[in-house]
Amino acid sequence: MKINKVYKFRLEPNAEQEVILNNLVGSARFVWNQILAVSFEMFAKDKFINATNLVNKITDLKKNPEYAFLATSSNAVSLQQKVRDLASAWSKFFDPKAHAHLKENKRKPKKPKFFKLDDGTEIQLRPLMPRFKRKSEGFDSIRLVQFDKYCCIDGNRVKLPNGIGLVKFRKSQEVLGRIKNVTISRKSGHWYVSFGTEKESLESPIHPSKSALGLDMGITKLIATSNDQHITPKNSFKTNQFKLAKLQRKLAKKIKFSENWKKQNRKIQKLHSHIANIRHDYLHKVTTTLSKSHAMIVVEDLKVANMSRSASGTLEQKGRNVKAKSGLNKSILDQGWSMLINMLEYKQYWNGGLLVKVNPQYTSQTYCKCGHVAKENRQTQAKFECVDCGYVANADFNAARNILSAGHAVLSAEGGCGKGRPTIQKTSEIREEVA
Repeated sequence: MKINKVYKFRLEPNAEQEVILNNLVGSARFVWNQILAVSFEMFAKDKFINATNLVNKITDLKKNPEYAFLATSSNAVSLQQKVRDLASAWSKFFDPKAHAHLKENKRKPKKPKFFKLDDGTEIQLRPLMPRFKRKSEGFDSIRLVQFDKYCCIDGNRVKLPNGIGLVKFRKSQEVLGRIKNVTISRKSGHWYVSFGTEKESLESPIHPSKSALGLDMGITKLIATSNDQHITPKNSFKTNQFKLAKLQRKLAKKIKFSENWKKQNRKIQKLHSHIANIRHDYLHKVTTTLSKSHAMIVVEDLKVANMSRSASGTLEQKGRNVKAKSGLNKSILDQGWSMLINMLEYKQYWNGGLLVKVNPQYTSQTYCKCGHVAKENRQTQAKFECVDCGYVANADFNAARNILSAGHAVLSAEGGCGKGRPTIQKTSEIREEVA
């Protein structure tokens, strides 16, 4: 069994090392943009685009006298990896499954953009097409493979090529497994180093617990569990949205790409990064606790992109309750439901546990004991009262019990598993332990 992990730490280069790192990520961004322009020419002429064809274009760039800085201020391996990332982006664009998934989300159409070729013709930039990178976006990165050949870790320092030498990083934990690659990134003015590792194990891990838990995700309660507990949300965006709006109003008054505009833009990027870090840290702590405590976790298979879709409608058909739906969308995205489920999935895999996704329909309208399904059961957002037997309970906890019961049904021979399961899950008894 192979377990792949990524360990990310804050990198602390000195002034000289930071100059070299800026040159490396700047060269990688430049090569991405130049090769992307060439690939647009290839796309217009219906030429085949793959990693080999694009990587070979790097040699032509280095031979150009105008780009002599690529010979001294770049890393050949990182340039190849950057171009391979570009080829992967094109592969995703040509994948019909990716476009089918995009249509399922039903996003609001945006104003089309165009790229002008050397001969004067323009091609429309379609969804999923790779885009040009800008320094003002505040994020750049390079990736180095064959870690043992070019790099090494010495205590709380990492040795990097191109004359960078040993750079300190905040080593908060040990890096376990064989290091396959290292990524150097800059985000919101800070440098980070990420080690991609691979660890092989002859036996699959066995989860120390035997308990099963159903989770119902919501707005007022981030998680309501089937054992009558709840976890409150962090709401990092809601806490900082007024400060963010104030900074954005100041940015709108400045001349675009002026020095004052760049300075203000960096402040906004820093605040966005702060909001994301709070959410990311909180979800990691929550999911780690849940994954270590329960062998089986059952969640709803939610389509978050559809749930948070805009309700503004079109010019011909206006939307209803647009302001209320906008606030709900913000709250849903602020919780990070998709991120939470993804974290639970790979952490359960690491710990030898199981994550089961069930159909979310009727989980909030069914009484977990008698199995009666009716829309009238859910009277308010918080109150559940069965119209058949008169049972009164908290709606979130009742839904969590239904989700756990549906998870057992999905795993059973009666309920089936994965695709093709019935919309209304056949109920099974609520078991707090995995058989």
